[in-house]
Amino acid sequence: MVLQFSKENGVATLKFNRPDKYNSFNQELAFAVQKALDDCEQDDAVRVIVITGEGKAFCAGQDLAEATDPNGPPLKKIVGDHYNPIVLKLRAIEKPIIAAVNGVAAGAGANLALACDMVVAKKSATFIQAFSAIGLIPDSGGTYFLPRLVGAQKALALMLSGDKVPAAEAEAMNMIYKAIEDEEFDAYINKMTAKMAKMPTKGYGLTKKAVNESFNNTLKEQLELEEKLQAIAGSTEDFKEGTQAFLEKRKPEFQGK
Repeated sequence: MVLQFSKENGVATLKFNRPDKYNSFNQELAFAVQKALDDCEQDDAVRVIVITGEGKAFCAGQDLAEATDPNGPPLKKIVGDHYNPIVLKLRAIEKPIIAAVNGVAAGAGANLALACDMVVAKKSATFIQAFSAIGLIPDSGGTYFLPRLVGAQKALALMLSGDKVPAAEAEAMNMIYKAIEDEEFDAYINKMTAKMAKMPTKGYGLTKKAVNESFNNTLKEQLELEEKLQAIAGSTEDFKEGTQAFLEKRKPEFQGK
């Protein structure tokens, strides 16, 4: 089983499960992740999604044994059929997606993490744009997300140099949300996901949509989109519950509807 997939209390967890290969991607894992993400999108009981890795690594990127196999899929197919659909699903699913980076995130593994809504990493974890070392370019959305997170010059330097970026440094340069002490990591992720699973899921999804579209909109277009999406948010049961709870001075009980 190359992917451990579980659901509990509104939290879906996708755990890459090729620890002997540092959770590097092959075709089987890529398609398993795509299928699990489709499941999460369609299941109303899923309120938040966590992506992490088994063992010491988060994901070391592409399994080069597959990529160099004469009988294996060519690079164009690997990028187009394996990674691109995952990145598009990560951005399209209207539920929060957290990359819980438990170890090294290299190549496509690093960029899949950056495509998530929030990246939380162990302080011992590192991020590496490993492509230049083998004569490739960053894929899996790396050339899109990384410059937007850290700036074009910093992103290009990291891509060209292939330097390892420790989690604390990644946080300092706004590449990731937080770097957490290793011994506190699991508890932090559990606390965060438990909280988010009880929050207004529809509002989260609309917020994600607004941020996604902001990259291509003018200010006027973005203001109009906010107006449209706010009207949708205001018609949800969660908005009604949130305002009623505020007026009654009690804790809201959101249903994600």
